[in-house]
Formats: sequence, C-alpha cells, structure tokens
Amino acid sequence: MKTIRIGVFGLSRGASFFDSILANNGEIVAVCDSRPKARQDAVDRLGGGVAAYETFDEFIEHPMDAVLLANFFPEHAPYAIRALEKNIHVLSECTSNGTMAEGVALVRAAEKSSAIYMLAENYPFMRFNQEMKRVYDGGTLGKIMYAEGEYNHPADWSNVSLVTDLRPGEKHWRNHLPRTYYVTHSLAPLMYATGSNPIRVTAMPVYAPLPDDCPSVSPVGDFAAIITTLNDDDSVFKFTGCAGFGGHGNSYRLCCKKGQIENLRGMGDTVMLRYNGWQIPEGMQEVQSYEARLSDKDAELSRKAGHGGGDFFVIRHFFESIRNQTPPPFDVYFATRMASVAILGHRSLMERGVPYDIPDFKNEEDRKQYENDTLSPFWGSDGSAPTYPSCSHPDYAPTEEQRAPMLAEFARRGIR
Repeated sequence: MKTIRIGVFGLSRGASFFDSILANNGEIVAVCDSRPKARQDAVDRLGGGVAAYETFDEFIEHPMDAVLLANFFPEHAPYAIRALEKNIHVLSECTSNGTMAEGVALVRAAEKSSAIYMLAENYPFMRFNQEMKRVYDGGTLGKIMYAEGEYNHPADWSNVSLVTDLRPGEKHWRNHLPRTYYVTHSLAPLMYATGSNPIRVTAMPVYAPLPDDCPSVSPVGDFAAIITTLNDDDSVFKFTGCAGFGGHGNSYRLCCKKGQIENLRGMGDTVMLRYNGWQIPEGMQEVQSYEARLSDKDAELSRKAGHGGGDFFVIRHFFESIRNQTPPPFDVYFATRMASVAILGHRSLMERGVPYDIPDFKNEEDRKQYENDTLSPFWGSDGSAPTYPSCSHPDYAPTEEQRAPMLAEFARRGIR
C-alpha cells in the first residue's frame, strides 16, 4: 500500500485527524499554523521528522502528495486552488467555498489539475448514516420522496470563556456565520445516502436573539434556519444548517415509496426501519429498531476516531481515491453544490423564502452567472468588511451591555 505524504494546514481541527491519517498509512510530513504553540505541540506529538511552518507560502512548497485544509471555515477555496495548481491532492475540511465566485474558481482549478479534490465531510460516515445508506441502496424501501436532516448544536452563551474560545475576536468567522452556511452536516448525509442533488432552495429564519443579560458580540440574531430543497429526482429535503435549538445531536430520516428509515434521537446508533404493511419484504418485519453496526473491515479501528468514526472514513476514502485514481465520494461538484445551497439559501432567508435555483458548476453557462459574485457575510483575511448581512434582521446588533464582557475577555487574552 502506497504511503501518502500529507501536510496539515490549521492545527485546531487538523490535529484531530493525525491518528486517522497514520492509521490509513499516511505520513504527516508538514504542518502549518500561525500559532507557535500549536506548531510545537504537533512536532512533539508527531516527532522531529515533521516540518513546521508559520505561513502557507512556505508550507505549500514542502514536498507532499496531499494537503488537509483545516483553516478558517470560509477561507478554504484560495488555498485549495493553490494546491491544485501544484497538482497536490486536496482534502478540504468543512465548506468548499465562502462565495459563489470562489466556487466557480475552485471547480475550474480542479478540472485543470491532475490532483483529486475531496470535501472532508464526516457525518455521512457515522454508523447510523452508513446503515441508512446501506438499506436504501438495497432497494427495499423504493425511491426516495422526502428526507429530513438536523444538526443541532446549542451552546451556553452565558459562559464568556467558552464563547471566547470558540469565537476569539469580534471579526471571527463564527460571530458572522449565517445559519444556513454550516449546512454540510445536515445535508451531506441525505445526498450521500440517496444520490439526490438539490436544484432549488428556499429557507426561512428562526429569529431569536440572545437575552439582554447574555454576553455577545455577534450580529447574528437567528437561532436556526429551516431549509428546503427540490432535488433532481423530484424528491424534497428539509434540513437545518447549524441550529441552536433543542438538545445537542443530529437526526436524519429517509421517506420512500415503500417505507422509511431514521436514526432515533438520543438513542446512540439505533435506527428504526419501517415498511408499509402491504409492502413488507420477505423475511423482514413491518417495524424494527436495532443498533447500526458496521460490517466494514475497519469497523473497530474507526471507533477510535472522532464523529462516530467519520473522521477515519474520510481519510480512508481520500487515500483510496489517490491510490486507485478513482473519484472520491464528495468531489468538487458535490462540495460546491452544497456550498451553493448554503449561500443561496441565506439569500432566500433574507427575502423570506424567495426560491433560488442551484447552479450546476459542470456547466460553463452556470459558472458565468456567478464567476463575479463575491458577496460575503464574513470579514476578509485582508481586513475587508462583510458585503452581505449575516442575520435575517440586518439592523440587529448586540447591546453595549452584552458586548462589554466579551470585549473585556478579548482584551485580557490579547485578542484584537
């Protein structure tokens, strides 16, 4: 088995992949992070043979077969493009592009490159999601008609220290993240299980700003977004981005012509499979609940990885694609389609549900429509201000009383 030499850019999230990389016969040859301590921690953990760089310009010149991009959420595309131009394989953590124009540029770069691009989306590889795909692929449920996906991640916003850990700075991307943007964890499992591709999106906001006594510097007063897509096979999906309501967790449901399958909220890897009473397959029951188990050769090994084993399978699929020169499960078209749902879904939300068609970036005509669309709710790495609102109520802003404890904590930590 060929050893894949890989570099890791961004060590907050990137370091959590180290064990999965090594378990899949990868060699981490270089790391990159602006923080000296993060670099030193990585060297201490991996050994003196790994090179550590402060800047991407230095890092990308290091000999490597592939790069894992784990830098800030909306800033992956420019770095992915630079790697692809050097024919370095790219595994991009989270979203593929922060603007529609970046999505166009990324697809064009991927098509010109001899390297493979894959989105490092891990939730489809959770055990219950792999079981749902296995059952759907088996055909006993029939064609998909409707599916749901939720990714719920509430937080204790009264905990100033915790919030500052996650959002270190008033201009940090998390403080400006629209609720539709972090969509991959809720949408990707549905697309992966069914093969359905969104072609039209509409979204509605759940506006619920934090209480006056809750510290915040974020201009996002939405607590969730409810997103709906029409897909290329006439099915419909309903899902959230990263929602702040309910208990922490994620849930999925596939409703098909002959029955449905879903994971049960709060029940670990338990799934419920139900067939219509008049369409029960031979040897099956009308209703059955059971724990999803993997028959995969690496099932036990994956249990040591994060996100229900998802991190392990992301690395394995990426490396297999490189070694076998086969398409990855989440290629550049899959990735940019999800990013388009996120970005255009937010525009729909801002217009109270006006639908937007999702472009197909395989088509040059669709690319041309968006190649100059640079609207963004985020502060740029060059200090440029957002060019699009991040909240369904653009005039919303936290009070000075809310801002004070956050600003004081930023000052205490030396964060600007």
